[in-house]
Amino acid sequence: MQSSTAPRLIAALLTTFTLLWASAQSAAPEVQVTSTAAAASALAATGASMTTAPAGFVAPAEPKPDDSNAERAKSQPGNNAPFWRGVRESGVQKGISNLPGAEKGVLIQEFVQYPGSRLASAGEAWRQVRNKWIIPYGGSLFVITLLALALFYFKKGSLGGHVPYTGRLIERFTYFERAAHWSNAIAFCALAISGLVMAFGKFLLLPVIGASLFGWLTFALKNVHNFAGPLFAVSLVVVFLTFVRDNIPNLADLTWLRKGGGMFGGEEVPSGRFNAGEKVVFWGGVFALGIVVIISGLVLDQLVPGMAYLRGDMQIANMVHGVATVLMMVMFTAHIYLGTIGMKDAYSGMKTGMVDEGWAKEHHELWFDDVRSGKVPYQRTLPAAAKSANAANAAKPA
Repeated sequence: MQSSTAPRLIAALLTTFTLLWASAQSAAPEVQVTSTAAAASALAATGASMTTAPAGFVAPAEPKPDDSNAERAKSQPGNNAPFWRGVRESGVQKGISNLPGAEKGVLIQEFVQYPGSRLASAGEAWRQVRNKWIIPYGGSLFVITLLALALFYFKKGSLGGHVPYTGRLIERFTYFERAAHWSNAIAFCALAISGLVMAFGKFLLLPVIGASLFGWLTFALKNVHNFAGPLFAVSLVVVFLTFVRDNIPNLADLTWLRKGGGMFGGEEVPSGRFNAGEKVVFWGGVFALGIVVIISGLVLDQLVPGMAYLRGDMQIANMVHGVATVLMMVMFTAHIYLGTIGMKDAYSGMKTGMVDEGWAKEHHELWFDDVRSGKVPYQRTLPAAAKSANAANAAKPA
């Protein structure tokens, strides 16, 4: 992204947030309206229909048999675009619909000055920011992250393996810590996959699998997303409370950051149980972005008590949720990479809870020193060969 793009993106988001907020605050059952796109989507999604034609509205003429609209009426019987085009062109001020809630009389959100120069409905402004800024730039950032990690892997390979293993194991993660981590990881993966399909599937999957299968897929993933969200929120709180004590920053983290964690050198920088990079993911991804993602997600799931859930509120929550989740996915993708193929035997530590003393000394030397000095409890076991030898000696007659 060029340096001039970021200020434009920030300015567009701030302007749209302000306009949508003003629209939401002024919304009421009898709000005057003059536009089309957002309400048409909302009505179609809920199966709502007009019960009374709005005052001043002249319905479009029925398509002639030879008109191109006749073919669309056959192939798309539920397409009511001509009706809503007539609403827009007639300059309707009021309307009546069977939508529930505070905005039941709002056919379409009011016109606002869209960043650029032209007038558009608040719903159209939200759609433009989502489709022209959040989705393309967010998708590009995610792809760039994947490519950067792939290039780093092919250049450096898996980190570690420079300190010989001793065969003596140290307990790095307890059963409860691993259960909390995996619960959160599974919920995150479900949310990430379903969110990516809902955001980019229209462009990537729909042309390949067709509208029917894509519709069923997105319907299923939408429900997965809605139910996995609260699980992710609860497990994220548990993860934070479980690991916060070992993620408090200290002076050793400054040295780790200054040397880039040793990833571009020959050896790693000594660190505690979690290094500075892991602490950045913890405080930036788990804590800061976690709060934003959870709150905005709960608003979108309509699980926050006392909210009216006006269209402007939901649009703002959608944009905030989209930006925060893209940043969280980027940070967690780097974390997943280092916890699997990016670092030798890192995955086994979270899978079994045990790591070799040699691994601990190489990657978390300060924590290993605390273990050896008795400051941190650990579990030490003998290697399999030694166990067999001891068992054989014990079986021999005296």
